[in-house]
Amino acid sequence: MSVNGDRMHPTHRQGIHLLVCCGIGFLCFFGAYMRIPVLPLFAASLGATTPQVGMINAAFMLSAGLLAIPSGLLSDRFGQWPMLLAGLLTIACSSLLIPFCSGPLTMGCVYLLFGAGLAAFAPTMMSYVANITPASHLGRAYSFYTTAVYLGMTVGPAIGGFLGRAWGLGRVFWASGGTVFLALPFMLAFLSRADSHPFPDREHRSVWRAVAALLGNHRFVAALVGTLGGCFGFGMFVSFLPLHARAEGLNAGHVGMVFGMQALANVLLRIPLGRLSDRLNRGTMSAWGLALLGLSLGTVGIFNGLMPLAACAAVVGAGMGVSFTALGALVAEVVSREERGLGLGVYNSCIYLGMMLSSATMGGVIHRVGFGWGFAVAGGCTLLATVLFHVGFRRASRAHLDRLRDSLPG
Repeated sequence: MSVNGDRMHPTHRQGIHLLVCCGIGFLCFFGAYMRIPVLPLFAASLGATTPQVGMINAAFMLSAGLLAIPSGLLSDRFGQWPMLLAGLLTIACSSLLIPFCSGPLTMGCVYLLFGAGLAAFAPTMMSYVANITPASHLGRAYSFYTTAVYLGMTVGPAIGGFLGRAWGLGRVFWASGGTVFLALPFMLAFLSRADSHPFPDREHRSVWRAVAALLGNHRFVAALVGTLGGCFGFGMFVSFLPLHARAEGLNAGHVGMVFGMQALANVLLRIPLGRLSDRLNRGTMSAWGLALLGLSLGTVGIFNGLMPLAACAAVVGAGMGVSFTALGALVAEVVSREERGLGLGVYNSCIYLGMMLSSATMGGVIHRVGFGWGFAVAGGCTLLATVLFHVGFRRASRAHLDRLRDSLPG
């Protein structure tokens, strides 16, 4: 690495590795998310009811949320390279198994496998990106990587829906698995095992003892509070905006346009915001982004036309882009490299569990008070989490600096 003042700059090799990571992340999430629009239709063709389709998706969210923590710990102990390989293979195989499912139960079991694969891949790749990036460039590195991932998550469903109409539902899952398999040659050829060496725990602590030790890092805990709050709000948007839009007279095409505005704002802002986060305080930037997300989400329910909803969705996407570009880099920054895999595993777990908690609880709130107040409640929860994050992170940061000063000689 070259040094300019106190700032370390990535080498050419590290830049190439980052681009490869972006390509692998795009292929993985593009392939995995191709199945999203066809899964409910394929499950219904096997006799699944609407609640059963919801349970299949819940199985994936629960598996990804719970297994991200032990997966992160395993990547610290055995290295990131084996976990990345296992994750890609599991995600691809889960797609290839779906056409052979005989009913909702077997589909739910396969989706548990999908969640396990994503739990192995997502936090481990984030940890690998952090390992090959100087701390001064973490924000822009994560902005490039998360832009590639989010682009895959955005384009994948559109291509999956088109292929479902052109080829038939079952063949989409073959295309999904094949696309994820395409990432394997790039990983084998370009990603170095030397950059993913393990940090074996000499005491061989259990998962929960290791997590408990990590939770003693108060800056990390504050970041988790912000992550849960932001994902609770975003889960409300993803789960219930289509129903709100339909109740206001919008059709499926209009709903797609609204989601497209959110995704466009989210994707386009990540790279410039990542560079900005390397110059600003990431804690402050995360708080501003979460506040924007909470405020815009709280007003979704008062809009009832295509253009107002699309504009509001774009602000929601901007809030997501600001907050989670900074939060991902913040988590990697405040934990040691030896704990990074586990820390990012807990972070990813909070993402999935926050969205699942929103989906599970806000439906009942909407049933009682309507969409307008429902979105207001969800936005209020996100704002409350923002305040808790901001206050907790500032206090923890001051305490951390005091400890550093006390440890200096003289």
